[in-house]
Amino acid sequence: MKITLLQIGKTDEAWIKEATGIYSARLKHYTHFDTAEIPALKLSGKISEEQQKDEEGKLILKRLQPSDYLVLLDEKGKEFSSEKFAAWIGKHQTAGQKHLVFVIGGPFGFSPAVYERANEKIALSQMTFSHQMVRIFFTEQLYRGFTILRGEKYHHS
Repeated sequence: MKITLLQIGKTDEAWIKEATGIYSARLKHYTHFDTAEIPALKLSGKISEEQQKDEEGKLILKRLQPSDYLVLLDEKGKEFSSEKFAAWIGKHQTAGQKHLVFVIGGPFGFSPAVYERANEKIALSQMTFSHQMVRIFFTEQLYRGFTILRGEKYHHS
């Protein structure tokens, strides 16, 4: 199974790149994992929030294949414990899902077209995190999920 984390905007902070890089490298032992960035819109200050979501949405949808299983990292999504998230990943592996695409949206969220295309929404927490921090938290939880599935010692229940 291939997993992609698609992100709006780039990361300039070295420590965020380093932290996500650590977990991304660890994930290579379990699955084909990569990240992709959609550049932030240059006109974002000159267009409305809705227009920005629509433009970002078009860029997100352009990156997808019809068979991709799209999961939005969204504050209104389903919440999991680490163990249940691991089971969710395992379910998708067992079902033969070829490509899971997780998306961190822009500052205003997702367009209606992206919500319509999405297969699921997952929330990392009821708390709000910066889009930059979500990159770290998500890659760590994905790594944790694979270690739980393998019965490795990283996770302590």
